[in-house]
Amino acid sequence: MLSLKDRFDLLEADLLADPPRFIMSRDLPFALFRYDPSSADENEWTVRKYKDLLATRVANRLRRRIEQVSLADLFWQSIKDSEGIEAIIEMEKDHGFEAAEKQVNRYLSDHDFRSLCDLLLDRVRSLPADSAFLFLTHATAFAPGAYRISSLLEQLGGRLRVPTVLFYPGTWSGTLNYMGLRSEDQSLGSYRVKIYGRES
Repeated sequence: MLSLKDRFDLLEADLLADPPRFIMSRDLPFALFRYDPSSADENEWTVRKYKDLLATRVANRLRRRIEQVSLADLFWQSIKDSEGIEAIIEMEKDHGFEAAEKQVNRYLSDHDFRSLCDLLLDRVRSLPADSAFLFLTHATAFAPGAYRISSLLEQLGGRLRVPTVLFYPGTWSGTLNYMGLRSEDQSLGSYRVKIYGRES
């Protein structure tokens, strides 16, 4: 398995290429950068440091804007804008954690509420596709089972034009395993996105 630094070096080279080398589909100009948040060498704080340094170097080299969006912020915004945090607290009190988590999944997935996809697209609508990169961070907010990253990719297909890297907390054992808790859909591979950190 390549080291964290080696993976960041590969990502940097791909970001600096013209066009960016990680883009495998015009309908989904997307890559996943996998790291293991339980590893001493790849913990959340180390990844954030590497990511921020990478963003600075790429922005300076290319004069290209790097927009970083916290998925944790969008997670809480979805709950707040849908029915409010108090409604989820009451649901958990009355029906348990699993029922509350299932309702949060509806907020994040259903366009009748404030879905994660819609919130993200609203946030990046003004970003120029030819002179910006988007980094999606803090995906740990979905643990243990509030949302699947594959759902986001499915909903973004054909709608996101800005080259995007999602920093994915999990392990790799032939498929992505979110936070080491659950496997992502096997169909993730069908979205044809590059995954940094799937090397064995």
